[in-house]
Amino acid sequence: MPSFAVFMRPRHLALALALVCHSLLATTVLGQVIPGTGVLIGGDDFEDPEWSYNYNNPKNSGDLETGGQNRPPVGRSANGLWYEGNGRGQPDVVRRVDTPPGGLEGSTGALVMASQFTGNPGKTTSKTEQDDLYMKAAKGGGSISVGRTPNFVVRVWVPPFEEWERRSGSSFAVRATLRGPKPGEGETEPYWPGLFFQFHPMSQNAKKPEYASLLVRAGERGQDYVVRRITSPGWYTLGMTFTPDGRVHYYASEGVDALTAEDYLASHYCYGFRAQKMIDVFFDVFQKSNGRDWSTGWVIDDPQVYVATESQLTRQPRGSRSR
Repeated sequence: MPSFAVFMRPRHLALALALVCHSLLATTVLGQVIPGTGVLIGGDDFEDPEWSYNYNNPKNSGDLETGGQNRPPVGRSANGLWYEGNGRGQPDVVRRVDTPPGGLEGSTGALVMASQFTGNPGKTTSKTEQDDLYMKAAKGGGSISVGRTPNFVVRVWVPPFEEWERRSGSSFAVRATLRGPKPGEGETEPYWPGLFFQFHPMSQNAKKPEYASLLVRAGERGQDYVVRRITSPGWYTLGMTFTPDGRVHYYASEGVDALTAEDYLASHYCYGFRAQKMIDVFFDVFQKSNGRDWSTGWVIDDPQVYVATESQLTRQPRGSRSR
């Protein structure tokens, strides 16, 4: 109870308590905990000019159940925060670059990801394949209980449409690894919700303007669906929150300002799972595996992971940078 409550009359105190309860309800139930809320526990700002990534090639390849291969040691960043997962390989390019125009105030560095050989390195399938790059959820490593309401936010540079790989379908995704059970099932399993950017190039016949779509993965039955049409390139802010009831909550907005309640997109028990733990954050780069074309070059900045509890519902200033 705030110290000023002792100076209030009972009627006023009851009103104040009702307002506080209503505020917490609106924050944690109706509007959810907005990504970027709480105590910062993980992330990277790419401000170190010496930021580097050791690829340890050849990279891993694809799903191990369908013929993929692990090739240790995995790739890792020099600061120990980024790594290649066990399974799919890392992007062919993971490099610090100058922050594109219009980014966070004071930002001088960001991270670009791109691939020419998605999937199995040196081989082609003529199918859309993906590479993954992982970031530790907490700088010290380890999983985070959803009882702490972990949440994360990241800025994504959407390049001009003429710079995208000339292919319809998924190009990039912002995701997290969660673990939890389905109702009635005792075993917990990993699963991977996220937000996907898909491209819709101009048709030669219809000559409709090019645009992108933002998709949510996934609904209770595992379905993906479009939540936003993107017609303007530039910076976008994406975020996800994982609440103690096991749901996933999605947010997105144009620009680099902090997310608000107005940026809410959806909430789901993805695939029917109830999340218990957040394991990591990761990013997908998609490309048609033809050995010739490059994927779209995707740039991110300031991925940040927070934990929020009822005693830690503090917000970062709009558009702020935490060091």
